[in-house]
Amino acid sequence: MKKENIYETMENDVLNANLDEAEKSKLLKNIMRLKDKKVNIMITGATGCGKSSTINALFDMEVAKVGVGVDPETMDIEKYELNNLTLWDTPGLGDGKEADNRHAKNIIKKLAEVDENGDALIDLVLVILDGGTRDLGTSYELINSVIIPNLGEDKKNRILVAINQADVAMKGRYWDYEKNEPMDKLKEFLDNKVISVKNRIKEATGVDIEPIYYSAGFKEEGEEQSRPYNLSKLLYYIVKATPTEKRAVYVNNTNEDENMWRDNDDLLDYGEETRKSIMDSVVEGASRGVDVGGDIGGEIGGIFGKTGERIGRAVGSVVGGVIGAVGGFIGGFFS
Repeated sequence: MKKENIYETMENDVLNANLDEAEKSKLLKNIMRLKDKKVNIMITGATGCGKSSTINALFDMEVAKVGVGVDPETMDIEKYELNNLTLWDTPGLGDGKEADNRHAKNIIKKLAEVDENGDALIDLVLVILDGGTRDLGTSYELINSVIIPNLGEDKKNRILVAINQADVAMKGRYWDYEKNEPMDKLKEFLDNKVISVKNRIKEATGVDIEPIYYSAGFKEEGEEQSRPYNLSKLLYYIVKATPTEKRAVYVNNTNEDENMWRDNDDLLDYGEETRKSIMDSVVEGASRGVDVGGDIGGEIGGIFGKTGERIGRAVGSVVGGVIGAVGGFIGGFFS
């Protein structure tokens, strides 16, 4: 089934709303502006860290268009296009000094690119670490010497470090396979690893990073996909690190398999927080410059209440939990 496009949904609801033509026009122009927003994420890490499994777990890769840079010097970086979301999948580092130097130069070159407005092309760099290895030297070199020095002034908000393969961090011991979560001993180990990574990066660069750990799961040919852990948490951090006006992009692209999002730690309701972040983006962007007082405010609240319900259906169970049932929340924005 083809997903219902969030922007088309909003446009239809506005056209059918009880508003004067001037207010409809403003709303539609704002929605068109949101529709043009693009998100570019660079995904990088050492060889074997699980970049591909993470991409496949997070996003609906069946509709992705795969391409490469038109510049022969950056042909190693794969480009996946999912509607207005573009993923730049860089080669893994750790396969030799010569190859690593070439890949590092290509990463730096990509980070230096700007969009048509002169802003940095890459909105967010997701650096994936291998939780199953103690040797993170290549990853630290990538983060400290390649990524962070080339992120410009807004370094802290343009990088996310995530430790994958949490389930094999202690060689598979202390993982509760029935509940699909770490036991206390493994949880303590992973928490300490997060602190260690944070401190190493801070000491080397002066930048405060808040790493998280997760497991993207895996899928062997002919086998069922194993359930990820903390994937909703990873999505929440990705959305939170994305510029507010661009967050709606994720609605049309997240994986619709509810089993992928089921298991997470209980530190936060990541689905609810992600829903709020995305709907903040939708409401703020679509209503900019529109008088939301009085009856008009109530009508607009109703529009986005209906839109939110339809978004929940459009993106399936997982993001239905993330963004569904927004009527009351959106209504509160305009009351």
